[in-house]
Order: sequence, then C-alpha cells, then structure tokens
Amino acid sequence: MDKFAGTKADGGWKVNPGDGAFYGPKIDIKVMDAMDRIHQCATIQLDFQLPIRFDLQYQTGSKVKGETFARPVMVHRAMLGSVERMFAVLCEHYAGKWPLWLSPRQVMLIPVHKDWNDYCETVRATLHKEGFYVDVDLSKSTFVKKVRNAQVSQYNYQLVVGEQEVTNGTVNIRTRNNKQEGEKKVEDFVNMLKEMRDTYVIE
Repeated sequence: MDKFAGTKADGGWKVNPGDGAFYGPKIDIKVMDAMDRIHQCATIQLDFQLPIRFDLQYQTGSKVKGETFARPVMVHRAMLGSVERMFAVLCEHYAGKWPLWLSPRQVMLIPVHKDWNDYCETVRATLHKEGFYVDVDLSKSTFVKKVRNAQVSQYNYQLVVGEQEVTNGTVNIRTRNNKQEGEKKVEDFVNMLKEMRDTYVIE
C-alpha cells in the first residue's frame, strides 16, 4: 500500500511508492523545521485491523439474513502526530526561543531596588490576570545579573522597574535579545502582548 504526501511548496499531493502503512490508505502531513528538515507529524489513515480485533459491528438496517450487521472501517486521525514528536519538532524549530504564544516564560519583572518590589508584584498580578506567565526576580543578585539570568532563561520580555517607572505607571521593556524598547504604560504593554498572542506573532 502506498502513502500519499505533499508539501506546501509543490501545492499538492504525491504518492510515496512502497512507503505504505499496514493499516490501509494513509495520508501523512509533513512539516519542515528551521533547518529545512522534514518531519512527519499529522496523519489520517484507514484501519481495517482494529475493527476485526475488537469485533466491531454496526447495524445495516437490512432484513436479509447475514447482512444485518457489517464490519466498520476505522479512521485514525492524529492532528499533530504524537505529542512527543511534535514537541521535539517545535524544540528543534525554535531552538528554545519560543514565540510569546507558546512560551512558558513570557515575562520577567526586574526591580532595580527592593523598594519597587511591591509595584512589580502589582504588575505581575495584572499580567497574570490576563493569562500570561510572569515572574518577578526578587533575589539579591545585581541588576546586571538579573537581566542576564532572564535572557539565558529565554524570557520573551524583561520589564525593568525603577523609581521613574513606578511614578509614571510604566515598565521599561527589554527583549530576550537585549533590545531596549523603552518605557510603556502597563495597560499598553498588556494590549501589545494580547495582540501578539491572539495573532500568533513570531518575534
């Protein structure tokens, strides 16, 4: 049995001779990672075996003897393939630099002094309420060390908070690539994150 496969580039499907599954006709959906390597993920296939093994039957509605019941054909559909395989592909593709909408470490708040810890906690609660993953670095590390740790941990954004930010109701934004984007009102920053999350932006 042959499998059918296609790519976005060729815009269609093609037969993979001799690469068949033992189930029955099967469609493989293959994706390419950042290094142009192909990975098989999603599949849709017909399964003639399991209905036999589980002795599955359905009523046909026929009154003819011997035709009252029939054997179904099972359709297997895996939207991502195995979870482990899809996760591995994503790890390879993004090299640990997860886009905001996938990232388990989206925002790190960094107070430059312990006097601003409470403000950071307030901002954290605001972001968390909107569904974002947010941490606050309340350690005794130096400011440079805190920023470095957040970058190594691949937080999408580091929000630096000092006296000026507390006074203005803002946060000072840095990206994980150490690009400084400057001050932004907390509400505006929340709206920016929501738009990025909802539109699946790739930073």
